[in-house]
Amino acid sequence: MASASVGEEEHNNNNKLILYSYWRSSCSFRLRIALNVKGLKYEYRAVNLLKGEQTHPEFLQLNPIGFVPVLVDGPAVIFDSFAIIMFLEDKYPQHPLLPTDIHKRAINFQAASIVSSSIQPLHNLNLLQKYIEEKVGPDEKLPWVQGVIRKGFTALEKLLKEHSGRYATGDEIFMADIFLAPQLHSAYKRFNIPMVQIGQVHLLISLIYFKEKCPLGKFVSCF
Repeated sequence: MASASVGEEEHNNNNKLILYSYWRSSCSFRLRIALNVKGLKYEYRAVNLLKGEQTHPEFLQLNPIGFVPVLVDGPAVIFDSFAIIMFLEDKYPQHPLLPTDIHKRAINFQAASIVSSSIQPLHNLNLLQKYIEEKVGPDEKLPWVQGVIRKGFTALEKLLKEHSGRYATGDEIFMADIFLAPQLHSAYKRFNIPMVQIGQVHLLISLIYFKEKCPLGKFVSCF
């Protein structure tokens, strides 16, 4: 991981966005998507979670809890993907990530909350390796994750079925899509859940969108 010091290089970088991220983190996925949708350029700094770089003192200066992503924007250092996305929405209003309709905004918040509070934290690295694998058993890790994801997707399907259009909550790309797409990708690619078990078209719209928007090599940069 590149060295970092709060109050030095990052704070003097004249509003250049710096993103501390890990390629497989779904929290980092969603932030990279938000930055790309808004057309914001940023410097990428990798934090290797498997090597424990998130526990290095220089990273803990940026985020005392030791999680990715972290965004540095001039003097502002923000961690937690939800907080960062709301910061971007307020500071960089181009390509809004929330609809103007107050009810649809609430639907987007609910979908984002289900992913970020009820699905993703229950299959993060610390829980899987330090609790499920060590204290329950390595053979229980995958069934645990699959059960958590299926429960969350069932709730999302019920939430979104009356509100979806071309995308998850209408005909524009919004926050719900940004949270859903990495979780769908992770469920299918990392945790071996067949798409037919994830839900109906309402949940698949987000992933289809990003495949269309980010074809081939460009798709990797979005995720």
